[in-house]
Amino acid sequence: MAGMWTNTGDGWELGLVQAFEDEEELRSLIAENPQLLPLAGSPRLAVLGSEVQLGTGYADILAVEFSGRPVIIEVKLHKNLESHRAIVSQIIYYAAFLRGFDVDAFERRIVLRRYTASAGCESILEAVKAHDQAGEVDQDSFRASLQGFLARGDFRQVFVLDEVSPELERVVAYLDAVTVQGLTIDLVTVKKYEVNGVQVALPERISPDIDAASMYMIESSNPADYGTIDVDGADEFKRSIEGVTGDTRRKFDDLIALAEQLASFPNVHLVTGTGVRMVTLKPKIRPKDVGLVTIYNDNLQPYLKVNKSVFIDLAPNSIEPVERAIGSSIGQGSTVYNVTPEALDALTAAYREACGA
Repeated sequence: MAGMWTNTGDGWELGLVQAFEDEEELRSLIAENPQLLPLAGSPRLAVLGSEVQLGTGYADILAVEFSGRPVIIEVKLHKNLESHRAIVSQIIYYAAFLRGFDVDAFERRIVLRRYTASAGCESILEAVKAHDQAGEVDQDSFRASLQGFLARGDFRQVFVLDEVSPELERVVAYLDAVTVQGLTIDLVTVKKYEVNGVQVALPERISPDIDAASMYMIESSNPADYGTIDVDGADEFKRSIEGVTGDTRRKFDDLIALAEQLASFPNVHLVTGTGVRMVTLKPKIRPKDVGLVTIYNDNLQPYLKVNKSVFIDLAPNSIEPVERAIGSSIGQGSTVYNVTPEALDALTAAYREACGA
């Protein structure tokens, strides 16, 4: 869970998040420690440079996976709200600029000999091998693989922020839903704490949820535009977990039972969203048609997400009790994997508040 707890001797207390001084501090943290990033598929990265000129702009961080896939990383702070609108266009522009380069041009014009020379390397391959302590990189195939990714424009794009805005989450969710191939997007938050005089970084990969910001944005008349189709009830969600057994099935059953209990409240109705990558169960509150939580079947992994913006609007008095129960502060789209009985009770009480039940 997103949150840092410390034992003071009198009990466990949730630590306070420290603000990054500026974007340079967060950018340097990632550039120097790319292994901190919890990326989909857990690829190993080698950073090739910071503030790398791509066309008329400068990418915050340019890296490459050990597989040869280029990685473009953009870093922003939540307080710079205007930049949240620009970050998507920037990173897509950089990807479009790189598409079609050959390896020689990529090394010569983009990565520059300046970086590889300072690292004692003559090529991108050598720069990657310098980080390859386990011998994962296949020297014979790396260059051909890198050439293929460049030719296709098949890049990983990573957004790193201290906190994700609803607008950015919605845009990334849309891109993630409609993209079939050629683009992998990771949305990551990094929070900083100080524990007993030691700085602690807590990264978290966010699974974007279109519904998280729906109350503030114009809704599409066709849910399929976002890569999902919504149907009433929980039957489709239940069918998606047929054959699941053991502890995983118990967790799913607990979440379904929660959703069905919430559906008994006035103005709450259940909707199952079916998509290519996951199935969601959403207890939505009328008339705004939004939910405090969304339940996920993500490749047969059960969890739920807590939607901060909806809590603020419909159940503000329940924020503190829910945070205590889930062991984390509520962020936009906070993910809860271990849903305890205390958490179920607190979320039920939150829906009662939202519905006036």
